[in-house]
Amino acid sequence: MKLVKYENNDNNAMQNLPYEKFISYGADTLTDSELLAIIIRTGTHHMSAKELSEEVLKATGKYGNGLLGLYHIPIQELMQVKGIGKVKAIKLKALAELCTRMAQTKAKKRLSFIDPCSVADYYMERFRHETVEHILLLLFDSGMHLLEEQLLSTGTANASLLSPREVYICAFRSQATHMILLHNHPGGNPAPSNNDIKITDRILAIGKTIDIFLLDHIIIGDNNYFSFKESRLIS
Repeated sequence: MKLVKYENNDNNAMQNLPYEKFISYGADTLTDSELLAIIIRTGTHHMSAKELSEEVLKATGKYGNGLLGLYHIPIQELMQVKGIGKVKAIKLKALAELCTRMAQTKAKKRLSFIDPCSVADYYMERFRHETVEHILLLLFDSGMHLLEEQLLSTGTANASLLSPREVYICAFRSQATHMILLHNHPGGNPAPSNNDIKITDRILAIGKTIDIFLLDHIIIGDNNYFSFKESRLIS
């Protein structure tokens, strides 16, 4: 009887699994669903981890393209995906938060408060995913050292309420001499509204009379921004 050497014909199939593909070809060759499958680890009786990750991406699709939807989808809704329990849902939401923090840490190395682009880059991941407007006040001393970040307002999907009085109460409390205003536009378009322009002009005028200077007002969109300083609306 002639012995025949056994050869594993499943090598190609194994290399198509996310773990094996990662080892053989590197993380950058994996699709979004394959990367998620590694985080999810296990599927169900009827679905592999990769198939389950594809179901997750379908569920998050209405909250943003690709993996971005993970940041916005409520954890309760994520748990409604069959096969995603509390533990898996927490892992996925933690992954979204880690991605945001990693992007912000990378941007911090280039952060310069006199450069609107670097300021926008640093705060981009923190605010571009938000579904309502947030207004942040950055307060500085005369040497442009950051004294305090103050979240002034969290508004609706369309507008935030901003009081010049509240701005200057914060400035006086911190003994600040310079300020930068920053807020996001949930729709993704950072172009200033008429209200944005009016309130900026009011704050700028008040500051000039009391020697607390508004250096810039930066509006965060979706991977883009608008700077009043760069647009010469603030000199």
